[in-house]
Amino acid sequence: MELSKRLMAVAGLVKKGDRPADIGCDHGYISIYLIKEKVCSSMIAMDINKGPLLRAKENVEREGLSPYIETRLSDGANALLEGEADTLILAGMGGKLTIHIVEEALKRLTCIRNLILQPQSEIWLVRQFLIEQKFFIVKEEMVYEDGKYYPMMRAQLKKDSSTMTYSKEEACYGPLLLKSKHPVLYDYLQWEKQTITETIKKLGDLGEDEKALRRRERKKELADKLQCIETCLTMF
Repeated sequence: MELSKRLMAVAGLVKKGDRPADIGCDHGYISIYLIKEKVCSSMIAMDINKGPLLRAKENVEREGLSPYIETRLSDGANALLEGEADTLILAGMGGKLTIHIVEEALKRLTCIRNLILQPQSEIWLVRQFLIEQKFFIVKEEMVYEDGKYYPMMRAQLKKDSSTMTYSKEEACYGPLLLKSKHPVLYDYLQWEKQTITETIKKLGDLGEDEKALRRRERKKELADKLQCIETCLTMF
């Protein structure tokens, strides 16, 4: 079994000694990898769908890891009990769904101290949510695979009461990715800059009808985003 580049990067954010629950585990590949590499001594692999969970269970059994990995049918982290895990892994979900699942888990569980998140969209919302929940980002990674860019992060619960904020650029593109001048982020910024520039050129704004007004509003939104990208690029 070989992990994809994306899943390998997600697994790389897990620290030795973490007790993770992989939410939306799909085929269970991350859990299997972390146990085989002795990063973790036990795992709970959870999924809302019976089909993927059955495949995960079959994969776990095939690897002889049933004593170390429990598969569990669960809507989000709802089937996770207090004290069973200290780390949640959520990879490949939309940003709003990621937030919803984590928020519901944190309402019930006081044992969660670490979050390994790889949202597929609206990642700026996820970063702002982490601040609200008093989690701070301690590590970020970004990979390019099969024509797509995948940012991800490890966040830990803050032990003190100090507050933190992100700038617009940090919220959109990652405080640690920017600080480290991550080469994949640089490529992504260049790609997004070109894409937005071409889109702005294609949007006409002549006329005073409703469609023209919407196009002008859209162009302004894109121009603001383009300015944010330009600011980020000056950091490299």
